[in-house]
Order: sequence, then C-alpha cells, then structure tokens
Amino acid sequence: MRGSRPLALALSATLFAAPSWALAQPVPTASAQPVPVASTQPAPVASAQPAPAASGGESFPGAQLPPPPIPAVLPSVPPIPGYSAPVSAVPNGDLVGVQNQPFVGLALHDALGMALERNAQLAIDQSNRRIAAYQIVAAKGAYDVKFQVVPAYSHSPFNVAAAGAPVTQDTLGVTTGFNGLTTTGGQYSVGISGERITNDNLYNSYDPYYQTALQFSITQPLARGLAIDQPRLQVRLAKLNDQIVASNAMLGASNTVVQVSNAYYDLVSAWQNVAIQEEGLREASAQAASNTRLAQHGVVAPTDIVEANTQVNVFQDNVFAAIQNVQRAQIELKTLLLANPSDPLWFANLVPTTSVAQVPPEPSLDALITSAIQNRPEIAQLRAQRAESNLNLDYAHDQLKPQVDLGLGYTSNGFAGNPLSPLSNPLFALLGSLVPPAELALFPSPPGYQTGNIGASLRNALDNRFPVYAGQLTISIPIGEHTAKADLAIAQEQQRQVQLNETAVLQRLRGEAVNAIQGLREAQYRVIAARAAREAAQRVLLGEQRRFESGTSTTFLVLQRQLALAQDEGLELTAQTDLDKAIVELNRVSGGIFSQNGIAVDAVGSQTLDAAGSTSVLPPAPAATAPPVRGLPHQ
Repeated sequence: MRGSRPLALALSATLFAAPSWALAQPVPTASAQPVPVASTQPAPVASAQPAPAASGGESFPGAQLPPPPIPAVLPSVPPIPGYSAPVSAVPNGDLVGVQNQPFVGLALHDALGMALERNAQLAIDQSNRRIAAYQIVAAKGAYDVKFQVVPAYSHSPFNVAAAGAPVTQDTLGVTTGFNGLTTTGGQYSVGISGERITNDNLYNSYDPYYQTALQFSITQPLARGLAIDQPRLQVRLAKLNDQIVASNAMLGASNTVVQVSNAYYDLVSAWQNVAIQEEGLREASAQAASNTRLAQHGVVAPTDIVEANTQVNVFQDNVFAAIQNVQRAQIELKTLLLANPSDPLWFANLVPTTSVAQVPPEPSLDALITSAIQNRPEIAQLRAQRAESNLNLDYAHDQLKPQVDLGLGYTSNGFAGNPLSPLSNPLFALLGSLVPPAELALFPSPPGYQTGNIGASLRNALDNRFPVYAGQLTISIPIGEHTAKADLAIAQEQQRQVQLNETAVLQRLRGEAVNAIQGLREAQYRVIAARAAREAAQRVLLGEQRRFESGTSTTFLVLQRQLALAQDEGLELTAQTDLDKAIVELNRVSGGIFSQNGIAVDAVGSQTLDAAGSTSVLPPAPAATAPPVRGLPHQ
C-alpha cells in the first residue's frame, strides 16, 4: 500500500492537469455480489393453513414439499498453464511514441485548418475539381477555329489525240482557309486557293496561267441539331460535372470537419477522464492512509485497510485505462490531421486548448430543413444531377427529329495568265490559210485584266469578276430510329432515378433535422441531470467522510461514495462531450458547418504534399474564444 501512493503522485505529475469539474466516461465496476440465476422451476405455493409442527420423521396428509433442484451440469475445465504471468514491476504510465513533456496545445480552429490543408482525400477531391475544369475547356475545344494550309504539286502527262504526242502539265498551288462550328449547330468554312499551271499543249491560249478562288460556305441544321447537338451537349455536361465534383469536394470537407471536431472533443474527454480517475486515486490513497493510522490505534478493524487498498487498486486500474483512451484519441486525431507519416507532430503530446462549444438557440424544424436545402452540398449535387438528366432527355428528343440541313456557298474565281499569239495555235494557222490576213487581224484579243501573274488572278477574284452562288437542302429521314428511341427510353429512366433519389435525400434530410434537434435537446437535459447528480454525489461523499471521522460510518460506505462520485463525474463528462458533438451535428445538418468555423473551402487539401506550406484555409483565429456553456461546474 505504501508503494501505491507514490505511483499515483508520479502519474499526477506527468499527466495533463484537467480542471476539477472535468467530466468523464463512466467506468463500470465489477459487483462483488453474484448474479442470481432465474430458476426454471415453479415457485412453491404457500399454504393458507398454518403448517403443523413436525415431529420426528412423521408426515402429515396433504403436506406438499417442493421438488429437489435439478442437479447443475458443470462441464470439465482443463487446466490452462501460464494464465497468471508474473509481473516484476509496475509499467511506465507515459504515453508511447510521444514526448510526454512538454505538452503541445492545439486549438480546434488550428486542428480544422491542418486537416483541411493536409488531408489526402481532400487533396484528391481538389484535383478532381481541377480535372473537371479542364474537361470544360476540352469540351469547348470543339468550337476552336481550325486553320489549314495545303500546298500541292502535280506532274501529269496525257494525250490530246489518238496519234498525237503526249502533253505534260505541271500544277503548283496552295489552298488555305479556316473552318469550324457555330453555337447554333452549323458548320462554316472560309478559304482561298491559287494554282499556277503550265503545259506544252499546242492549243493553249495562255501559258502559264493562274487560277484563284475565294470560297465561303455554311451548313445550318433546321431540325435535328438546331436546339442542341453533340458539342453543345458535351460542354453543358462538362459544366454540370464540374458542379457535381465541387459538391463532392464540399461534402468530403464537411465530413472531415465533423470527424475532426468529434475526435477533438473525444480527446478533451479522454484527458478530463484521466484527471477524474487520478482524483479518485488520490481520494482512495488518502482513505487507505487514514485507515492504516486508525487501525494502528485500534479504532478500525484490519479488514478496513484491505478494503481501502482494494479501492486504490481499482482506481489505479482506471487511471491506466484512461491513459490508454488518451493514446487512442490522439492517434485518431493525428490520423485526420497529418498527411506525412514523418511529420513531427506525430511525436507531440497534444492537449486541446479550445473551450467547449457554445450552445446555439434551438432552431425550428422547418427552419433547419430550409437551411439544409439551401446550403447542403448534397442538394447542390442533386440540382446538377437533375439538370444533367434533363439535358440528356432533351438531346434524346432532338435525335428523333429528321435531319434537314440548309447549305449555302459562295465562290469568287480569279483567272490570269500569259496570253499566247493566235498564230501559234494550229487552229488559227488553219484559219489563216482560209481567211484573209486583214480579217484575221480583227479577231478579238483577251482583255487586259486577264493578262498577268498570280496577283492579277487574285485581283480578279477580289473584284468578284467570276462569282458562283450555290444552295442546297439536305433532308434525311431514318426508318425505324431504333437507336434514338432506345436512347430516349434510357434518358427517361435516368430522369426517374434522379427523381427517386431526390425524394430519398429530402426524406433523409428531414430525418437528420429531427434527430439533430432532438439530440441537442436530449444532450442538454443529460448535462443538467448529470451535473445535479455529480453535485449530489459530492455532498454525499463529504457527509459520509464526516460521519466516518466521527465514528458513525464505515470504510465500505466511504469507498462506495467515492466510486459513485467518480461514476457521476464520468456521466457528466460523457453528457458534455455528447452535447459538443450534438452542436457539431446540428451545424452539419443545417449546412453551416463551414460558416460556423470560418472555413474557406476553395483551398481545402491544397497543402497535402507540402506540410510546411504557409497557405492557410482558415482566417486568423478570433481573439476571444467562444464562451463556454453556462452552468458548467467549477469552471
């Protein structure tokens, strides 16, 4: 017994000193009384007549004795070697894997910032948001203007007559232009081309000669593809997907905030439970020392010393169990905060420094549901999914329309070249032998604007000397339309699925709102009741100790009051922790989890791969912390 008190004092010196009002998880204690087993036999019926006195082995008529009990069936138990291992020394009470001193204070505001910056899953969500933005850019690429240049050269021999010599023609040219899509489903193209043609044909009037053309054409759908087409569908789907991915990121961030907050309050509870169990250990050690002194003077029996020492051992076991809970709570919180397994914070002994949450006014059910519909990321995701299903349905309806495309074209041709003498043409030479030279001289010569090189030909095209106008109407009506009809049925089924999902989500939100308000209300009731029970247990223990000192009570009663007080303190701690978590849940259900904690969600997960980054998701913490819940004991 003398060794127990120094151990308790050593533990007290190394553990976080929580305030005396700290609340705790109730520690179940094993009852020393056996649990009665319900008998399967009927209870004996008491006779209404007084039983005559028995004499010797004489039996009386009508007397009924209960049947003997059924013999118990006891299976044989084999001996288990090594069940009780020898313990040479009391183990160390420090936490494993951390530097137990000094303690490292951690505010809830900072914990949330670390989690949102370094959480690996949130970093993946942010990467998905960037990918979704790139997909929008990629979908818009269908409307990029395409520039094309096609230089060409050809050398081709051919015969002009059955017995004539082959004629060789060389063509050197280039075609360039722009083409693309319009936002109304049409296609356009604008181009210019030019060629230089030379050949040794005896019948040529120009050699070389130049052909140019300015071209413009557009095709516009009038039925299918007018309201929506595949490029526009992909752009709108990409934008809706960006909204869905952003909602997923918001939902992941919301869940992370809830998890970190709950883990933080669990660590608060774990440390305070250590303080409760240490206080109980000190009370039990003091009672054991008092009993030892009284026993030496013959005031109490030696068995009172044994009872007190047993109580010391019970609280000592509770202290080690509470320390283990602190270790588990720290590991859980660090897992949520840290992305790098070599982060120095893994070796820190964390101590929460944020006060308990302030209890908000209880909202009405309708107000909470309205807030959830306005702010919850699940609702934004549903809206995007509904718009996506409507868009697919519109496109499927459009594909059932016939294809009616109007095509318009315009070409301005240009021509110029080096005119040849008519006398070099065999036809003109033949005419010269039949027609007098004076009349042959009157044969008209080519116009001057057709004489020149590629520049002259291009000027002729620009002057619109040889225009060509074209128009066409293309009508295509598929027979059967099995694919379009099947796609329409699929789109309709997908829209019904979205509607069913909307109903399910709204029902879930209503249930969450009811549970959140009820949970907040119940948690407050429990805090009030647990506080009153703890205060009563304190008064009862104080009175029992005074009666013990005056000799009107026993050690057993004092020890029982100590256990009852520790249990009531644990119940109050559990109630307070549940109240903190109920407030977190209320903020989550309302969709105000980010605004309540001052979180900017645009940068969540940004520092996952750079643990030393200076960018913070959260603004600076406010100077004054939130006031604690009113009425907390011994604050």
